[in-house]
Parts: sequence; structure tokens; C-alpha cells
Amino acid sequence: MAALRTAQVAPARLALLGTGTVGSAVWARLAGWQGTPLGQRLSLVHAANSRYALGNPAGIPSDAGELLLQHAPQASSLAAVDDALAGTGTRIVIDATASEAVAAQHAHWLARGIHVVTACKLGQGTALSRWRAIQAAQRAGGSHYGDSATVGAGLPLLRSLRALQAGGDRIHAIAGVLSGSLAWLFNHYDGKQPFSGFVRQARDAGYTEPDPREDLSGEDVRRKLLILARASGFPLEAEAVRVQSLVPPALAALPREALDAALPALDAPLRERYASAYKDGAKLRFVARLDVDGRATVGLEALPAEHPLVGGGGTDNRVAIWSDRYREQPLLIQGPGAGAAVTAAALLDDALAIQASTAQPLGRPKKSAIGTGRWNT
Repeated sequence: MAALRTAQVAPARLALLGTGTVGSAVWARLAGWQGTPLGQRLSLVHAANSRYALGNPAGIPSDAGELLLQHAPQASSLAAVDDALAGTGTRIVIDATASEAVAAQHAHWLARGIHVVTACKLGQGTALSRWRAIQAAQRAGGSHYGDSATVGAGLPLLRSLRALQAGGDRIHAIAGVLSGSLAWLFNHYDGKQPFSGFVRQARDAGYTEPDPREDLSGEDVRRKLLILARASGFPLEAEAVRVQSLVPPALAALPREALDAALPALDAPLRERYASAYKDGAKLRFVARLDVDGRATVGLEALPAEHPLVGGGGTDNRVAIWSDRYREQPLLIQGPGAGAAVTAAALLDDALAIQASTAQPLGRPKKSAIGTGRWNT
């Protein structure tokens, strides 16, 4: 009997936006797959940062990254993405930026049948109108939105919430430590050494944003909670989440260059909160909560030592989910909630899943073109 032959399928064509810490990790992971079955499923045809872009319809060589970072020959433009991914077959934008301008294009690409995989929370975690536009664009374009990396750096949070509901379950409540940087801070803060010193350590280690106020304000956690809430059937407006910032107003108003010298303004309030918790045998954790009535809060809490959200270490996220089947004892998901390697892996996991579900017969991609202009990260 003649052996069955497996039909070849075209690889998904990728446009990678962002060559910072996460984008570089995505590129390195793709380069490590060259010559393997995984590498044959994804072809990087366009890569760009806010200044420069590279494009090759046959696939960008793995050693071209340094060229892009230093002096790529083409100017960068978001308009170039449409040209680079023109044609048929599976086309995927990987958004490894924190760019508002890029997030604003997600619905545009989805409506054109271009799939989007992202670690950026500005698409689904800001205005409800943008979230709704992304949902509508997926339906209009028959496209997929890979968002595993937006919350928990790829932990199976969104996947679990959707799977529960697909099985007829109803989400009752969610509570979690959703910030890897804030998890690290409160896992290490001992009430004896200044909190500002731990903030500097976390910043220098790359756990926080370059301006740690972005983490300490709770705004990043607000976006993550909005993404989880909306995926759970609670279409909240951004303003519905009540956020308790750790940043005093005077510190929030300072220019970034004056921030480091002013960080000790954090010390006295945090020392007082720690002492109060310690007296009661509790631990401080920065917690996001969604209640069954849709009430959503973000802020510092003193939790009993045996509480489900107190365990873990390092940058671990811990998230408890209550639902019809997990009514008394919540489903608990824990793991690293920050880091370039795990975030890059989550982005490419989503890209591979999209390729597997949309693979087309092998064909020749249309030659791409590089536009001119700029966009900001």
C-alpha cells in the first residue's frame, strides 16, 4: 500500500513589533527554532521598532537582529505592516511593545483578517469601547486575538476562565496578586529596611518599569483586572475599578529625573502599614479583586498568613477563581508573572496555536514593502 503523504502547509507570516526586552526574547526564540519543525511553522517577514524596520518576504535571517537595533536601512511605519503582510495565508502581528499607537491598530488588523498576538494591555485593558471594537473586529475578519501574555506572562489564567465558561460554568469572583514587580517587593519587604531601597533594587533588576511609579500606582494591575473581568463576563468600564495607589500625590507630581531622590517618601507610610499587619500576624500583598456583583478594587491588603494569595515567592502571580464548580475552595493558579523569557514563550505559543488552526496549503507570499514614518513605543 502506498504511503500516505502529508500535504505541506505554508508557515504563518509574522510581523514583530518591538525589539526591546520582550521583542528581543521573541526573536531569539524564533532563531533557536530555525531548522526545526517549529521553525518551519512560523516565518518572520517584518520586524520593527520605533525607528527602523527590516523586511524580507522569504524570511528575515536570524542574525539580522543587530542590524535592526543599530542601523537598519529602512524607516519604521505602522502602515508598513499591512504591506508586509499583504496577500493570503496566515498572517500574524506580534505586538511586543507598550505602545498606545500600536494598540490602537489592533482592531484594524483584525478586521483585515490579520491575527494579533500581544503582551500589551492597552488593547483590552483600557476603554471598554476599544475592547468591544477588538471583539467586533475579530468577528468581521474571522481572526484571532492571542492575549495569553497580557496577564500573568502566559499563565493559564484567561484560558482557564474561558474554558470554565465554555463548559457552562459561571465566574463568581476573582482575587489575585497580578503584578510580578509588586509581588517581589512585598515578598522581600521586612519592615526594617527602607521600602525605597527595595524599589531601587526591583527597578535595577528590571522587575519594575524604568519609572517604578507605573507599578506602584496600581494602574498596570487595573488593566490586568479589566482584562480578566471582561473575559469573565463583566464588561466593566475602566473607571469602575477603584485603585488605591501607593504613590503619594507629591511623589506622583515629580518629573522622572527627580524621582530617585524622592523615593524615601514611600518609607514611612509603608513602614506603618507593615507594622500594623505584623501585629495581627498578617502579610501585605497588593491585590486585585472582582466580586460577583461586578465591584472591582485594586490595592494593598493585609492578609492572614494562611490566605491563598500569600504563598509563592519572587515575582510569582497567584490568582484565585471562584465559580459554580469552585464555589467553596477556589481554583488557584500560580507561577512567574514577569520576565522576558516566559512572556516571549507565551506570545509564540499563541502564534503557534493560531498557525495550527488556520494553516493553508504552501504558497508563495506576496512581496512586502516598507513604508516611512514613525511610531512611538
